[in-house]
Amino acid sequence: MNDKARGAAMLKALRRRRGLSLGDTARALRDLAEQHRQPNMSLPSIASVQRSVARWESTRPTRPDDRYQLLLGHLYARTPTGDLALGPGSDFAELLDALAHLGEGTQALTELRQLLLRSAAEHGAGMLALLSPALETRLTAALANPTQADEDLLAGLRAAVSDVNAHIGGLPFTRLQLLLAPTVDACRRLLTLDVPEALLPDLRDIAVSAHTLAGRLAFEVRDDTAARAHYTRATQQAAHLPRWRRATVHMSHALTTLYSTPGLETTQRLVDAAVQDASSGESPKIRARTHALQAELAARAGRQRPARGALQLAQHDLDTRDDGDPARTSFTYSHLRGFEGLCELYTGNAATAHDQLAQAASNLSTTREQVQRTIISTDQALARVTMDEPRAAAELLHDCVTTAATSGGRVPILRLHHARRRLRPWRGEDFVADLDDHIIETLGR
Repeated sequence: MNDKARGAAMLKALRRRRGLSLGDTARALRDLAEQHRQPNMSLPSIASVQRSVARWESTRPTRPDDRYQLLLGHLYARTPTGDLALGPGSDFAELLDALAHLGEGTQALTELRQLLLRSAAEHGAGMLALLSPALETRLTAALANPTQADEDLLAGLRAAVSDVNAHIGGLPFTRLQLLLAPTVDACRRLLTLDVPEALLPDLRDIAVSAHTLAGRLAFEVRDDTAARAHYTRATQQAAHLPRWRRATVHMSHALTTLYSTPGLETTQRLVDAAVQDASSGESPKIRARTHALQAELAARAGRQRPARGALQLAQHDLDTRDDGDPARTSFTYSHLRGFEGLCELYTGNAATAHDQLAQAASNLSTTREQVQRTIISTDQALARVTMDEPRAAAELLHDCVTTAATSGGRVPILRLHHARRRLRPWRGEDFVADLDDHIIETLGR
């Protein structure tokens, strides 16, 4: 069976498993179009929709267009009992596989999944939005009898954490907290039980990821006490794992501490711990990140030589062959350029910093990178102020205001206000007044 035939067969199997005829499916899609306020004219007659459904399942199948893919997503995102289920083993996951076999691209399928997850979050869905009902059943069984825990359960928990992490910048942080909380609680409870010994390393790894992300989300909503508690739990579990994993916890904790604790002392201790843990050599990318963060702190303290030395180490780490690097991280040369620009801004030449920051921002394009891109752009605006180009700085900050409102994030807003304060010498100018109006209208502060 070729890929298209397999995709067609999967769509037919999905429909029949729901007990839907071709006509039932056509009517369901029409109802969903009306329910989600798609104009009726966007769908043809029931008979025409039915013929489209039949073509998707034929021996020479066609692929549903974007409009139909979204409606099919809404149809199969809910179980027959009405619960939302988007995780592994769900009908929605099978729909994505079927569309992939029919030739749909990875990016389009990712965007479809994001749309459905956003809809789930907006309707207050929790774990069932990320775990299939079968995995929910497995979790319930494992909590009652830990010997029932298995690799499929852990795969579902890991996928739930990854899903939430992937939507940073695309969903409000409070929504992400709601989606993540049940998974965090599941990991915490499972670790108090006698799950099979062979599963413990993976379970601890998932718990570290869940608590680290929960710490980040708590920080974003200004709950610093909860953030510290999550980072403490993540550090405790990471002590049982390779040292580079604990380094990732220290780095995330350091970044949140930098913006929630006065002075640099506490942040410096966390960065030093991260560098020490990463130095074992298991993950060059993690070593690069720790050295880049080390450089940023040195630059903020005005120590140019240590900052440049740490950046050189980070460059060397990235140049190291990373075949088999155990870290699932996207730290790249573009991210490093952002650190180089920031260090240059604090201890070097503003024009050089501006060009490095512009290059870094232009290479960060995904939704997940939007928060980082906004931070880098505000630093670029600071470089323009230092270069005595306040009007150009204000123009760039207008874009930062817009993206900060979209992606949210505590750090972009803090950096934005810091950049605005640097424009005080020009507060009587119209371009500063326009920026203030934009900040108030868009961010409300």
